[in-house]
Amino acid sequence: MSVLPEPKPTAPAAGQATPTSADRETVRRLMAAIDEIETPTSYDNPDLPSHKDGARIGDTPPVPQPDTRIAPQWAVGIAVASIGVGAGATGLGCAAWLAFKGLSMVSVPGLERFAWIIIAPFAGTAMVLTALGCLIGKAKRAAMPDVHNHNGPEYHEHHTTNTRAVWAKTINKP
Repeated sequence: MSVLPEPKPTAPAAGQATPTSADRETVRRLMAAIDEIETPTSYDNPDLPSHKDGARIGDTPPVPQPDTRIAPQWAVGIAVASIGVGAGATGLGCAAWLAFKGLSMVSVPGLERFAWIIIAPFAGTAMVLTALGCLIGKAKRAAMPDVHNHNGPEYHEHHTTNTRAVWAKTINKP
């Protein structure tokens, strides 16, 4: 087996710059300039009138700059409604997540009991509201007398209804 000679690098290692004499001279001049600075420097343009101590430049009077960033009422309303809808949607999402998380931990026999627990308040409320609606309807009917306003003679038809058999056939006879 033959032994190969060691490679000799022809370029500097990656990320390592090779400084030249021009680079070194530039760095030396910059460092000398930094060392000479004792106080911050500024430039005052001699072509402009002096504006030190708050003096104005030019003869134009100052103009009031009122704050015109007031949002219209409809934009404020939309912004507030958007925040409310976002918060509500987040709350509903959290509630749904909690409900589904709870449902995923319930066994099948326990699920039936859980469903009854969830449904019972709604069913009870619906029954109470239905009963109240019936009572209000009866009270309205009892409080209002039957008033018939007719212009002209009344005509009443009286029919006798006779319904028999499995398949109902209704015959109205005058």
